[in-house]
Amino acid sequence: MDGPWASNVETSPDNLTSGEDHLSSRHSAAASSDVPFQSTLAITSPDNYRGVNPENEANRDIMEGVSVQTLRHSDRQASNSFYNEASHQARFSTDTTQDHSRGGHGAQLAGSAASLFISLPAELIDSILSYLSPYDLPAVAATCRTLYHHAVSDVIWQPIVQRHVPGARVRTPYPCASFRDLYAEHDRLWFLPKYKIWFGDRDLTGKLILVRYDPRRGCIEGFELLAVSRKTSYQHWSANHEVMIHCFEPSVKLHLDKPVLQFKVGDRHNDGGFSTRPGANRFADEIPMALDDRLQHMYSNFMLTKALSHEDADAMLSDDYPYGHIWPTPVVPACQRAAGVRSSDDIHRLSSGDRPHCRSEVSDQTFRIRRWIQMTGPAARHGVGVGPVGGFTGAVGLHIGEEVMTYSTLDSMLYTPTPTKPWRGIWVGDYSGHGCEFLLINQPDDPPATDDELGLVRRDSETDEEWEARRREARIYRGRLEAIKLTGDPNVPRGEYTFVADDLGLDGFIGLASEPPFCGARVVRSKGHVAGTGFVQDKFIGSQLLLLGPDRLAQYWVGFGHISFFERVNIDEHLDPSRRS
Repeated sequence: MDGPWASNVETSPDNLTSGEDHLSSRHSAAASSDVPFQSTLAITSPDNYRGVNPENEANRDIMEGVSVQTLRHSDRQASNSFYNEASHQARFSTDTTQDHSRGGHGAQLAGSAASLFISLPAELIDSILSYLSPYDLPAVAATCRTLYHHAVSDVIWQPIVQRHVPGARVRTPYPCASFRDLYAEHDRLWFLPKYKIWFGDRDLTGKLILVRYDPRRGCIEGFELLAVSRKTSYQHWSANHEVMIHCFEPSVKLHLDKPVLQFKVGDRHNDGGFSTRPGANRFADEIPMALDDRLQHMYSNFMLTKALSHEDADAMLSDDYPYGHIWPTPVVPACQRAAGVRSSDDIHRLSSGDRPHCRSEVSDQTFRIRRWIQMTGPAARHGVGVGPVGGFTGAVGLHIGEEVMTYSTLDSMLYTPTPTKPWRGIWVGDYSGHGCEFLLINQPDDPPATDDELGLVRRDSETDEEWEARRREARIYRGRLEAIKLTGDPNVPRGEYTFVADDLGLDGFIGLASEPPFCGARVVRSKGHVAGTGFVQDKFIGSQLLLLGPDRLAQYWVGFGHISFFERVNIDEHLDPSRRS
């Protein structure tokens, strides 16, 4: 038996117009925190590890590796297999894809059919128009005065806006005169708050941001999600005094003082004429961002992306790390991927083919942000010096520290727990000297199984409640669990496995913990991912996963002699700007 466990195997709209400009309200978002943020770098000591000290990279080579045949390309394909289903593609679509299936023709009403339609009660007309996309409604509005008033009304447009704003109720179109005007102001950008969670490829550590819409100011903002542990104490494990338990009480906050992206009503009219210059393309051009905290000479531009074809993405992802600089990595399940930028030297190598030139080419699941410091010469106005990567650069000046970060989102199915997949979600984990890191806990779907296939037979003495509980447990403790880093560290970067349990069922079952603080927890075999600085010579080592509950896990790094914790992050509590985060 592995470890001190009790053996018990039973357990645009292009045609939309925004109207006149309206006064926008600008308020700076201030961070509120009961716990001040500090660097997540914790000061640790070799005494905190009763086995091999993982902070000494020389010790990594003496750790025996485990088989990784199931952790390479075959697993990447298995993790992504459900993305090939037509039902998933239909569910994970947006208004952008829906409007192209209609060809953008809108409603074609003529003659007596039009007369019959407009003679319907107003409520029925509104109900019918509510099924149209934002890009079909302008065509309906152009047919006659009666349908115009229906097609531009807030009754139709408020639900359209609300569908893109999870977690907050949008009651007014402020600072615009109508919800139609509000939608037009942020056209091309509504997918950002709709999918809310975005993780980037910056260096090895990456970045996790939460994008939300603020109804109080009519702006779309994205803030970095940060975590710090409020408890850094250690204790010996009573079951094995050679093992140290790293206590973990994470505090998760948004960095409200420093927005990563920000779009206000009226921004597109104040870009210094960049968007109206000859040859401008509203989908290929960069979008300048006037961030509230922007320092002088510091600039940030937002870029829409064009998804790679599945053939091109698969060809590049077949390589080993860094996988042709495609984002996200093959470990992360995704149905759209984009070309990343390797370094500042490669920024200008992004060709026009990497950028969308029409709405149908825009990816709603990836985007880029370009940042730089502009020195020498006069400071550029907002909107100047924002030409496309590799093209027009506008203002005279030296760009230093230039970088392009590519961001991707996650299908909500991946992080939404179900009765049989209770550990799906966004989690934060303790990585000792590296601080807190965010993870995606992914539990791929299993094929349906009957009681006979699961080896379940009802006992004569078993009550209905006991039988149903055993049937439910057999379907919960089944299949694979993957912990994928959304943010990383210099050893194991973002977009890589941090640990994997191949089977939560009988094939991976070790026993039930009998010693505090883990009494009664199910323990299964897992594989932990370790590597040298720069993600060199990575390998998987034997470890054990403790299933403490639906919101808390523990990972026993056997060779390192320590146990670390992971907790679920409640993303929804950070979506409403009116709440203190």
